[in-house]
Amino acid sequence: KGVVMTDGFVPGVVVPAEVAGHRFLHVVDGSVFIDEDVDVDVDVDVEVGQAHFLGMIGDVAQWAVDVPDGEDPSDGAALDLRSFFGRVGEEERLVAGRAVQIVEWARTHRFCGRCGEPTEPIGDERAMRCPRCGLAVFPRVAPAMITLVTKGDPGPDQQVLLAHGVQFPMPMYSCLAGFVEPGETLEGAVVREVMEEVGVLVGNVTYRSSQPWPFPHSLMIGFRADWQAGDILCDPTEIVDAGWYTRDALPNTPPGVSIARRLIDEWIAEV
Repeated sequence: KGVVMTDGFVPGVVVPAEVAGHRFLHVVDGSVFIDEDVDVDVDVDVEVGQAHFLGMIGDVAQWAVDVPDGEDPSDGAALDLRSFFGRVGEEERLVAGRAVQIVEWARTHRFCGRCGEPTEPIGDERAMRCPRCGLAVFPRVAPAMITLVTKGDPGPDQQVLLAHGVQFPMPMYSCLAGFVEPGETLEGAVVREVMEEVGVLVGNVTYRSSQPWPFPHSLMIGFRADWQAGDILCDPTEIVDAGWYTRDALPNTPPGVSIARRLIDEWIAEV
């Protein structure tokens, strides 16, 4: 104990030969309890149980511990991932999200999906392999596009299209988003989703940034797009309401930790 973690999180699969200590993130169902103590002398395989190496922060190894059903080393203090927003920094959120996704993936791929044989971990890869038929499975990542659609020339009078989704838990307007279909480009997904959800044709699709979104295993890929044609016609199964907004008349938007808010804030700052 007493080791100071300084550098940013570096994901990894294979534990380095030399580490200064070990830090454990206990996954209780879908919640996480972070043991802030750094253990220097510990045999992870013997003393910890089902643990998955996540990567390094500085010279300290980060581990996700799959807590068995009915056990809770946190005594009720574990937090669901959404509760981490606003309480910890981005680095801690990334590590916690990675812990939940890796543990859930390992839990749900203990047997081969092709022949039913118990799977085995591949030592130098983040993968499970079937010893009978050779099928290898990797952690699932579901790419989803999210886009801010603009209308008009750049400047104070330019508008953005924001929508209130049917699944939003509160009165809030955000960017349009949707999952990428098999065989589809990211840019194609932007054009298709915007047309499906609000009946608007967009073009000039440009990438802006991305954000892991572990609910349960998405990768949000952010874009900007220009309105080209069409009036708003909401798909009532997806969108409650949508409209065009200027910078000085925005509705309630998502919190600052989301990529949606990042896209909106970047647009606001352009004037």
